[in-house]
Amino acid sequence: MSNSIFLLNQSVADELSAVHQYMYFHFHLADQGYGPLAELFKKTAIVEMGHVETLAERILFLKGEVEMLASSPVEKITDPAAMLARAIEMEQSSARDYNVAAQKCGADADAASKRVFESLVGDEEGHQDQFEKQLENIKRFGPAYLALQSFGAASEK
Repeated sequence: MSNSIFLLNQSVADELSAVHQYMYFHFHLADQGYGPLAELFKKTAIVEMGHVETLAERILFLKGEVEMLASSPVEKITDPAAMLARAIEMEQSSARDYNVAAQKCGADADAASKRVFESLVGDEEGHQDQFEKQLENIKRFGPAYLALQSFGAASEK
């Protein structure tokens, strides 16, 4: 089970990095007036915080110690399209890593940790899909897409 604890802690570090990065994106997008995209990043960061909690609970169940260290520093990206491209890369990387971790946990007869990782794969792929749709719309409609989206959201209130 020590291999599972190691994999779970690696994932805690990755999820903490995602929380920090997505909140950084949220702050900058909100400052730029892109409310809907800012909210997407904030909501995704909150889901990632839930992932940290799930992973930590599993580590503690396995009698391990939760290492609360982010795996990477926040990247200072302020262009919305570049933010989305980076977020897509992060989600793809996490899904790949979690698939590998699920296989390793399964091989070590740790079915519960395997299920945790499999569940995370689905969430990360869902985030990737949301980010890809936003980036495709920016490419299709140009940078004005975000302004129009924000204007539309403001007029609905």
